Amino acid sequence: METSTIKKWVIFFLGILIAILLADALANLIVTTAGLGGWQKLVINFILYAALFFGILYVMEKVFDIEFFGFGRCLP
Repeated sequence: METSTIKKWVIFFLGILIAILLADALANLIVTTAGLGGWQKLVINFILYAALFFGILYVMEKVFDIEFFGFGRCLP
C-alpha cells in the first residue's frame, strides 16, 4: 500500500471525526443556549447536528481541496 493512499484515508477519517466533534459541540451549545427541553431539544439537536455536520464537511472540502463524499461533483 502506498503512503499516499494511507495519507488519504487518515485525512478522510480525521476530517469526519473533526466534523462530528464540531457539529456535536455547536448543536449542543445552540440548543442549551436556547433553553429547549424534552422532545423539542431532541428534534432540534438532531436537525442542527445533521446540518452542521454536512456544512462543516462541505467547507472542509472547499478550504482544504479534499473530497469526502463528492458534494461538488454533480454541480456545474
